[in-house]
Amino acid sequence: MTPKQRAERAAAAMWAGDRASQDAGMTLIAVGPGTATITMPIRADMANGHGIAHGGYIFTLADSAFAFACNSYNKNVVAQHNSITYLAPGQIGETLTATAREVALAGRSGIYDVLVTGEDGREIAQFRGHSRQIGGQHFDETETETQDTVAG
Repeated sequence: MTPKQRAERAAAAMWAGDRASQDAGMTLIAVGPGTATITMPIRADMANGHGIAHGGYIFTLADSAFAFACNSYNKNVVAQHNSITYLAPGQIGETLTATAREVALAGRSGIYDVLVTGEDGREIAQFRGHSRQIGGQHFDETETETQDTVAG
């Protein structure tokens, strides 16, 4: 199994149970080793009192991209610490894109940066996530390797 295939299988397993991302209207666009890209349309019910995208929804989008990136090695990983800086408002009716990339991975800890952009490419937010591996896998790779050998 290639690293890209591993990332895609882990993402599929995670996505199946990720009601929060699904209910927010997110779409997983791409995933690879230590990377993920997710989009989310900003609906009217996601507006804050200023009539722009609520920061909590922007954080949720970035956190989801972070989660798929840091779980891309088929190891169960959770957030240890996250921070976000908002740079521009997200507008109702536009689709935001969160692109996560691994910055560092050492032992059970990782650091990931996520850039959230608007449809016109403007930077909406920068998010940094610190991850911690907790043990376990999203799918059994030994079973997959056996199936691949039998099928091939």
